[in-house]
Amino acid sequence: MISEKIVRELAEERIAELDNGLFIVDIKISSANQINVLIDSAEGSVAINDCISVSRNIEHNLDREEQDFELSVSSPGLDQPLRMVPQYIKNIGREVKVKLNDENGKLEGILKAADDNGIVVETTRKERIEGKKKKETIVEDHALQYADIKETKIVISFK
Repeated sequence: MISEKIVRELAEERIAELDNGLFIVDIKISSANQINVLIDSAEGSVAINDCISVSRNIEHNLDREEQDFELSVSSPGLDQPLRMVPQYIKNIGREVKVKLNDENGKLEGILKAADDNGIVVETTRKERIEGKKKKETIVEDHALQYADIKETKIVISFK
């Protein structure tokens, strides 16, 4: 089986050469040597040429005569959960759905901040205040540690 360490080194080598804010999100290698590398960009999106470049560096430095393999280098889709701090930082200002580790814990709101320690999600809700006829909008900031988060996904809106 091909070593994840070798694949990671080859991918990071090309990413360093490109020097355009790319980073590795995940590397998976199956027992059948199916290699899947997910890369993302700190700003904007990942260009197809970036995926091709990283893929070629990995492919040309692994020996197919020694071990056959299947290689896929791509960026995570919008439907994929956020996994790395740079992904959270890149998506500040977007609407997110956060599933917490506790049974019923869910939040949906605007990702206001992110750093190495955790994130802040701003939620809004309408609530009736005693003595008033109209419901008032309540805005709350929820500071969350990464250890408390099960999954965070971007809310895709076509408005």
